[in-house]
Amino acid sequence: MSQEKTAPTEPAEDQSPQEAEEKQEDRSGAPERQRQEAWVARKALIQHGPSYVMSLDRTASATQVGRDQFGVSGGTVNGNVNNYFGGPAEPAEHFAGVEPPERLAELADVFCGCPSFEQALARLRTDKVVILSGGRDSGRRSAALMLLHRVTDGSVRHLVQPASPAALLARLDSADGYLLLDFAAPRSNPLRESHLIGLRDRLERSGGHLVITVEPSAALDDVPFVRWEPPPAEDMLQAHVSPRVGETAWQELRGITPVKDFLARQHPPATVETFAGRLVAVHRGEAEEQVLADFSEQAVEAQIARWLTDDQRKLRDKAFLVSLAVFDKAPYAVAAELADVLYVRLQHTADPHQSPVIPLFDSSREERLSLAHARGYVGTEVTEWGVVGQFIAEFRADPTANALLEAVWNLHPSARLPLVEWIRHLAEDGRPLVRTRAATATALLAKADFSSAMAHLVEPWADAPDPDSWLTAANALTLAHLLEVDTVLPVLRKWCTGDADRRRWTAIRAYSLLGPVVPDETLDVLLNAIQGQPLPERDEDGELAEGAQQFADALELLLLAVREPVLSALADRLDSGHTVRAYAALAFLQACKQTEQPGDRPLVLHWYADAVTADEGTTAGHLVAFWQTLMGDRTSGEEALDVLRSWVRQADASPESESALAALLRHITTEPPNERRVGHLLRTLRDSRVSPSPAAGRLLDHVSGR
Repeated sequence: MSQEKTAPTEPAEDQSPQEAEEKQEDRSGAPERQRQEAWVARKALIQHGPSYVMSLDRTASATQVGRDQFGVSGGTVNGNVNNYFGGPAEPAEHFAGVEPPERLAELADVFCGCPSFEQALARLRTDKVVILSGGRDSGRRSAALMLLHRVTDGSVRHLVQPASPAALLARLDSADGYLLLDFAAPRSNPLRESHLIGLRDRLERSGGHLVITVEPSAALDDVPFVRWEPPPAEDMLQAHVSPRVGETAWQELRGITPVKDFLARQHPPATVETFAGRLVAVHRGEAEEQVLADFSEQAVEAQIARWLTDDQRKLRDKAFLVSLAVFDKAPYAVAAELADVLYVRLQHTADPHQSPVIPLFDSSREERLSLAHARGYVGTEVTEWGVVGQFIAEFRADPTANALLEAVWNLHPSARLPLVEWIRHLAEDGRPLVRTRAATATALLAKADFSSAMAHLVEPWADAPDPDSWLTAANALTLAHLLEVDTVLPVLRKWCTGDADRRRWTAIRAYSLLGPVVPDETLDVLLNAIQGQPLPERDEDGELAEGAQQFADALELLLLAVREPVLSALADRLDSGHTVRAYAALAFLQACKQTEQPGDRPLVLHWYADAVTADEGTTAGHLVAFWQTLMGDRTSGEEALDVLRSWVRQADASPESESALAALLRHITTEPPNERRVGHLLRTLRDSRVSPSPAAGRLLDHVSGR
């Protein structure tokens, strides 16, 4: 037996996939993932999140946050719905019926040819038999009917599924056209070249022609076939509309906005014909143009319903659809990999006694995307190691991803628990992209059913003992608010003032992320909460208490994301309450350590340089005031000098940084103690035996010679 075909993935019979996974993790002894810095986590949310998350990054032009650049055919309405008409012409075990001639004539009037049709037609005329491979909704049935209509004057007979390819030979005994739809060629008994030769010989003697349609995943064992590629949507739409309204009217209709939007994407023929009927009705004054604008969403919903309720579609293929909905506009390989993880959970729910089997080398990437009405292209992904090239997958119709998740969540509740387990698995993944998409999916589910999403996902994360889970919950609530879920802010307010510490930290992080959207409320909530906190102190290992770290992180995010309004508000409090002053200084110190990318100019130093260049004296003065506060504080002074040391090192490679730092140092060394400390730092860097700093010498001359 081949060892490359399949891989059993089911856990023990009485063991859930989640339990098996947890035990496997325990055995692996993998180290705990290091806690992400708040600013790094925020960048990951923006880089890997949906497009609407950019409203959180109103300083994008200044910080230059990078993002991932994930940048039916035949013209008939029936697509692949197998409607059989007429009484049986032969025994029922051989034939399913005869296609009505009037139906063939109607189809011929609107059928739109294409290169793959012409290729199949040429092969059918030469070889008497052709195998047409295409997606279930690609219009392959209509194309097959038209192929037979073109080459035969007789009737078109539908064949029932044979027990084996060889069983077809006894049925091809007349000069008719024969159509075998959706032939399921099993891998245990694939269609071979010898079968095709036998069919060709029989058809040569009888004068008949045979078209076989198959799924892209059918086992054909190197048998020649034609891959059915549908015509462009515009060609199909024209074939339906132009004969009914005239060519002149068609040219006018194709230019209106709803039609242009519709034609921007590929559609199955059933969708095209339905849209064509509405377009003709609008032209004749029988309907308003708004029905065209509403059509796209309805078509997507209908397609999703067909996908999820189709008993012929494998559960593994449905799992891929759901995974692609979560990882739309993300690397295909990630969507496919995690689709199999979801498949195991779905199969366990559907039949715990049936072990799911995953073919290791199954359908090609292109075939899976075609079946999902998706496309792939080479794009880029932002990683912690830089921007890398990736093959990206996305649905052709933009609303598909969100609508599919909503349909699974609300219309198929039996799938909820495996879906929840899967999303929890995503949230524990080591890749920021995957963790971010877990939060994104949860936000969409919260929009569809807020209370259930909270109970199944957000609240368990918020109540978990690890900060990574709080971050996932905060990200999900942040994204849900951006999706205009009105109940998010009341939840955050309640958690901020509640007794549950972990929920409070979750709410604080969510508020800090939402700062650019609701800055006033966020700052008020944080400052009011901080007033009741103890002073931030470090333990023997130099670590802050969890509450102090959360508040400092929140103020840091708010400061860097909203900038001047928050800087001004915090600077005004440097001379007020000791607690708020301590947290503001700590947040500013953390912000000074952040860069957009490794080696870039520090964000706060860049901010100061911009303020000086733009002659914004107030902003520059506030930044200087914070530095003077840090330098004069016994607990933060040494750490502030460490930050200055890193800034000087960065200035060695950046004249712009050196210029900004020279201006800043001139102002923060006006007090003799600060001048002595900074001077000592610069001399140490200048005279270092290991790595002397040229910039330190020039900065020392600048400070000393003022």
